[in-house]
Amino acid sequence: MTEMKDSMRTMARPYAILFAIALVVALLARIGLAAMDAAGWLAYDYISASGVPMLDVICSILTGSAFVAFLFAAALTLMVSAAGAVLQAALFAKGVQGAGKPAAAFLWGWAAAAVSLVCLLVVASGILSGVQVGSMSSKLPGAGALVLAAVCFTAFLGTLLGAASQVMCACISRAGGRASWNLVGAAAACGAVVMVLTVLTFAAINTASPNVAVVGGLLAVDCVVNVALLLAAGRFTK
Repeated sequence: MTEMKDSMRTMARPYAILFAIALVVALLARIGLAAMDAAGWLAYDYISASGVPMLDVICSILTGSAFVAFLFAAALTLMVSAAGAVLQAALFAKGVQGAGKPAAAFLWGWAAAAVSLVCLLVVASGILSGVQVGSMSSKLPGAGALVLAAVCFTAFLGTLLGAASQVMCACISRAGGRASWNLVGAAAACGAVVMVLTVLTFAAINTASPNVAVVGGLLAVDCVVNVALLLAAGRFTK
């Protein structure tokens, strides 16, 4: 019984840090949603209304089962993305050669982003019927534009995961016994930056007629900021 109490006490701190990071992210997400709601960037239109945001029109073809399946696909994508960043930090903590370098974080961030999107496509390919795919295709731009959008989104996600990996390595490298709480602080500081950029990018995309130049410019800014965070964290990684 005493051994069990000791083990639980030892594990309590890591789990407390995990839960604290999750709550920080949830709070930032709630702030972002409140900002979008106040700015009128969240849509509450009926599907039959005209001039509704693009994402509402696309999602209107989903059935209940397809919606649940897409939730699973999104969860799988997020899991692979998060695990990729954590794995890089774990390899760095174990002293694996090359782990924790900005180049490694950048390349493996891209790899994790690509694999997560492949997983998303594999699951999504079995969700929609031919009729649903045809209906969705009629509401989307051409194949070239979709390929370009996929490349831009992969770049955004890849640089974001690279930055997250490098920030975690920096927290482990610099903090010693305070690494855990530094992770919470980094989640709050870096998360706030990512939240603002995500809100602006989403607002630009989720319109009845997205402006390609504005969306492309915001995605470019997202990638530049992600790379800047990665390089800044790299300077603090021993």
